[in-house]
Amino acid sequence: MALQDLTPQLRTRLSRMERAVGWFVFLATALLLFGFGYYIYHTAERKGWFVIKAPFHTYVQSSAGLNVGDLVYMMGFPVGEITRVFPMKPYEPHNVEVDFEIREPFFRYLWTSGSYVKINAAGFLNQRQLEVTRATTNGYAVVVTQPVFVKTIDELKQLVTDEPDQWQLSQDVFDASSNIVFHAYDTLTESNLQVIAAMKVDSLYAYNNLEKDKHSIVASWDGRFHHYKIFKPGDDTAWLRAVETPPISDQLQAMVTQVQTALPNILALTNKLAVILDNSANATSNLNSTLVEARPMITNFALVSAQLREPGGPLVWALGTNGNQQLQGALTNANALLASTDTNLTTILLQLADITSNLNAQVQASTNMLSTISKTVSDADDFVQGLKHHWLLRSAFKTKATNAPPAKKK
Repeated sequence: MALQDLTPQLRTRLSRMERAVGWFVFLATALLLFGFGYYIYHTAERKGWFVIKAPFHTYVQSSAGLNVGDLVYMMGFPVGEITRVFPMKPYEPHNVEVDFEIREPFFRYLWTSGSYVKINAAGFLNQRQLEVTRATTNGYAVVVTQPVFVKTIDELKQLVTDEPDQWQLSQDVFDASSNIVFHAYDTLTESNLQVIAAMKVDSLYAYNNLEKDKHSIVASWDGRFHHYKIFKPGDDTAWLRAVETPPISDQLQAMVTQVQTALPNILALTNKLAVILDNSANATSNLNSTLVEARPMITNFALVSAQLREPGGPLVWALGTNGNQQLQGALTNANALLASTDTNLTTILLQLADITSNLNAQVQASTNMLSTISKTVSDADDFVQGLKHHWLLRSAFKTKATNAPPAKKK
């Protein structure tokens, strides 16, 4: 049907529908383009397309578990990815070189003191991952974005005069005895340059601390020569030392080998355990027989202990059944003996009192007895004193000398 054949009302409705469909298509296309642009921007931000990426390389023993595109981590954060894994030539001292990139600002955490690459196990399927460690002490930045120049001493003197406090060293300066006189990052002055010129140094690596390249890495620290090496565009990479742990498969193989080595000893130990268990079974059997034989003794011991617990049981058990009666008779006889002894002792004491009273009466009746005894004692003393002065017996009555001081003469 031709459009002219439609009524005016149908033509009006069809025009409105066409405009609505046109707006829908336009909005859908705009949303699609916006979503696609957001996806590209998010991907670029995630992959670091808009930031500086520092190229690094390291050497490992094996490429097992390392693939191009794997993420590189720092402190648990993804900071870059592996760009290339390839074997070295036969005459090279290393096996495999791994190239990777670190995004800004994470490459600024890497310094010559404390930064290295750890190759860690990432799973049980021989997977591994790279992890870079941040610096913990002072040192030099591994990579820099400030352009490094090689200038003569005269050129640097002119630059220091024109731009004071802007130029700094990009190398360590040694004296004739290999001692560091100036370090990298030291600010250049006229006096410093005069000292360096006196050391017969013709040129220096230096940079302007106000000038920065915001698009790429321009130099990396070369520890062999103690200066920053200027990068060749798209060619050079910075080196980081690698600390590699063996892959899971190697660790499992070493564990299996160790188990195989220890297995004979384990089997010998199990045999010894079996012998010990057999001996233990025999010992328990013999112990059971001993317990059966000792059961009557235990029964008798129970009977004896029961008898000992009864009143007077220890005495009956020690002396027999008639021992109690005999002991009772002995105690009765001992009591009678003690009673008779008490009576006899009283009689003896009364007799002694009579004797002493008679003696006292005789002494009282004889008045001359005491004077006679006293005269006898006095005569005996005179007799002894006479013997002391006799020339024959005088030596028998001499006294021993003492340490007493002599008597003072009056």
